[in-house]
Amino acid sequence: MYVSGPTMALPFDDTRGARDPRALAILAKTIYRELRSSGYTERDVVALTGELLGMVTTEVKGRRASQD
Repeated sequence: MYVSGPTMALPFDDTRGARDPRALAILAKTIYRELRSSGYTERDVVALTGELLGMVTTEVKGRRASQD
């Protein structure tokens, strides 16, 4: 389900150094609130989570396969 509206700014930077340990929790809460306030249901959010986990899993598996 796509709902048009203002875009969400994500707090990413170019550094690979240590991040504030709260940063990902804050980002997750922000994304969740934005999705829910844009009309996405809890089921939609769970489906999105599954898709994201699938993408990460594929990337990690690909990286491992290329290292072998």
